[in-house]
Amino acid sequence: MYEKSEDREDYQDVPRPLAAMARDLPDGHHIAPHHHRRAQLIYGTSGAITVVTGHGAWVVPATRGVWVPAGVTHAMSCTGTVRMRTLYVQPEAAPHLPARPSVVAVGPLLRELVEAATRIPLAYDVDGRDGAVMALLLHELVPRPVPALHLPTAGEPDLDRLCAAIHAEPGRSWSTAAAAAHAHLSPRTLQRRFAAATGMTLAHWVRQSRLLHAVTLLAGGLPVTAVAARLGYATPSAFTAMFHRALGVTPGGYFAPPAD
Repeated sequence: MYEKSEDREDYQDVPRPLAAMARDLPDGHHIAPHHHRRAQLIYGTSGAITVVTGHGAWVVPATRGVWVPAGVTHAMSCTGTVRMRTLYVQPEAAPHLPARPSVVAVGPLLRELVEAATRIPLAYDVDGRDGAVMALLLHELVPRPVPALHLPTAGEPDLDRLCAAIHAEPGRSWSTAAAAAHAHLSPRTLQRRFAAATGMTLAHWVRQSRLLHAVTLLAGGLPVTAVAARLGYATPSAFTAMFHRALGVTPGGYFAPPAD
């Protein structure tokens, strides 16, 4: 009755606390904003996944997944070929996991458990071997404190066009004067309106945009030296210093695999 498929709706009403789905997605694949009745772990064993919610954005390689609580609207996109492995969890089955989106560490044990779960029938025997695997998997889901990269929209056409231009050219020198000229505003007017519309200064927004690009490029395997150059930093050390100030860790530390 309950067959594995690639339709995520098929996994919402199965009579078990946990269901696992496997999908292979191409580079650049995008899934539009949506939400589920169940909570979800979004994870890929290859490539990198960007998950965007109203709480921020996370870019995760194969050492991490993103926990999305039930009912939270989210979108996702792929960098590189992604072998996505998704868990759909009844909220009451994982009370130890947070009520807000967060990152989950995926070490070797959890990775193997997730892979095993995708091969387990949806209507598995709760009291048998498959039920024990699923119970251990839920136990191994551990939140990992990683800052979200929040990039708010302005909600005003001229400022949104400026934001789109900044995000399209993150390596450009976006001084207040340059941004104001692009938006056909005076520097003072731009600073006032931009802060009121986004809750960030222009400089903060530019930095956040560069960070989003940086973690996507790093997750895709680009070396720090190349990422720094692409984002307009004179030296890799200047880029690393900015990254550390913003996220509290170096680029290498951000993507370090967790220990079991």
